[in-house]
Amino acid sequence: MAHHVLDMPATEAEIRALRIGDTVTLRRWLFGIRDATLIHMFDRDRRNRLDLDGHAVIHTAPNVHRVPVSNEAPVGFAPFCIGTTTSMRMERFTDALMEREGVRLIVGKGGMGPATLDAFARRGGAYLAIVGGAAALETTWIETIVDVDLDDLHPESLWQFAIRDFGPLLVGMDSHGGSLFADVQRDVAARRDAVIASLEDAR
Repeated sequence: MAHHVLDMPATEAEIRALRIGDTVTLRRWLFGIRDATLIHMFDRDRRNRLDLDGHAVIHTAPNVHRVPVSNEAPVGFAPFCIGTTTSMRMERFTDALMEREGVRLIVGKGGMGPATLDAFARRGGAYLAIVGGAAALETTWIETIVDVDLDDLHPESLWQFAIRDFGPLLVGMDSHGGSLFADVQRDVAARRDAVIASLEDAR
C-alpha cells in the first residue's frame, strides 16, 4: 500500500499506478458534479466550458453562500458545506465522462459497479472513496470556488474548486480490475451462504 500526492490534472500513467488500498491526496483542482449535471451533459448533449481533461470530479451538490465577488470569491460563491453523495446511481455516465471530458478520477461514497470498473480499465481511471458524514472536514480542504458552469441547475451545477491537500482518500476501485466494494460484496455473500447453511444443518 502506498500514498500518492497528485497535483491535478493527472496523467494516465499516474492513475494506472494507483492500486486498491492505496491512499491519495489531491492538490490544486477538483470539480463538483451530480445527477442533473450529468443528465444535461450527456442525455441532453449540453456542452460545458470548463476543462475536465485529466481531472477528478466529486459527486456533490454543494451547500454554498452567495457573496460579493472578490479575490476570495471570484464567481460570487463561498463554500459552506461541501458534502459527498452516493455514487452508484451515476454509474451509467462514467464511460462518457471519461471519453468525452477526459475525467480520470471519481471521488464519492459507496462505490460504483462493473460498468465503471470496465471504463477504468479501458481508459485509465480510479475511484477514490470518502467516508460518509465527513462533509465538514471536506469543506476545510476547499479553499475557493473559482468557477461555475451550467448554473441554471444550481446547486447541481458544474463547480470548479481550488483545493488544499484534499484527502487522504482511499483507492476503492482501480484500473486493474480491483474493487474493494466488489470484494466486500463477495465476502458478505459468502458469509450469508454459510449462515444459511448452518441454520439448515441445525434443523
